[in-house]
Amino acid sequence: MQNDSGRRKFLKSFLSVGAAIPFLSSPPPYMAKNPIRKKGKQSLILTSRGKGGNWGEKVLTNGWQAYEKTGDMMDGVIGGANVVELDPTDMSVGYGGLPNEDGVVQLDSSVMHGPTYNAGAVGALEHIKTASKIARLVMERSDHVMLVGEGALDFALAHGFKKENLLTEEARVRWLQWKENLSDSDDWFPRKDGDYKREIRQTGTINVLGIDENGDIFGVTTTSGLSYKIPGRVGDSPIIGAGLYVDNDVGACGATGRGEAVMKICGSFLVVENMRRGMSPKEAIENACKRIVDHNHGKVNFNDQFTALNKDGECYRGQIRGYGKGAGPEYSIATKDGVETLRGGSFLK
Repeated sequence: MQNDSGRRKFLKSFLSVGAAIPFLSSPPPYMAKNPIRKKGKQSLILTSRGKGGNWGEKVLTNGWQAYEKTGDMMDGVIGGANVVELDPTDMSVGYGGLPNEDGVVQLDSSVMHGPTYNAGAVGALEHIKTASKIARLVMERSDHVMLVGEGALDFALAHGFKKENLLTEEARVRWLQWKENLSDSDDWFPRKDGDYKREIRQTGTINVLGIDENGDIFGVTTTSGLSYKIPGRVGDSPIIGAGLYVDNDVGACGATGRGEAVMKICGSFLVVENMRRGMSPKEAIENACKRIVDHNHGKVNFNDQFTALNKDGECYRGQIRGYGKGAGPEYSIATKDGVETLRGGSFLK
């Protein structure tokens, strides 16, 4: 936990760039709603998605059903992630995700299995909707941790997956709009009516973390990555310790947002190590956000989020908000009693 001197420096660095700090001291009232797991008794699943699009409930309902069906929390967290990976209306994960600058959808994902400390990941995977399932196969059916590009695709095909087109019409139109408006001196002409649905360069990812009745911890992160990225760009999501980290003795963390900033601080690993040193998930995330701000000399023009749980089942989601408006990020938790959506905190806005 930060000492008083460190906290004053943190406040000074934020105030110097005109930032507002919504919380840095006592936990907000809604923290009391976080289910505190009694060791060996209550399982839970946590996701970085909230009420928007009803994603939190859809992800956790499917994840909980998968967990109850097999009793394996790995099935639970991946079953939750699959909901978003397979839904073409979400343009940041899996099928329907926005493509790279060549119009090709490339997916990244990682999984971690707490009881064995094993991990698997794929990067720049094409033609397969459920990248999280391939990451799990890498973990369970190979002696490797990460496969990328054609090698990841060949591995998926060898295990019975079929090549599919991941580029939806909506994503193609968004990509074409971006392509046609790169500059006023290239060879692409925009539509005469200028009628595009939205102008946005999108990021987006989903983390699903779980802890079972034995106290074992599991996690998955999956994404289509930064929209219109340079082909072959791999963000933090498939990097163990950056986009995802699980330590069965401590807890787990997943990251979303600007992956390059998260990679530079080994963000999810840092959050878990902070919890190992006695910080709560909130304090651990606050510390990681401070690290990113410090590394960027107080100038943050991007958003990053961390979602974490500790061994006791205490959960939290916090973010650096370098642009945009609004309250802290939502996150959702499922237990045997149902699904609850909570709101975390923003460290810059």
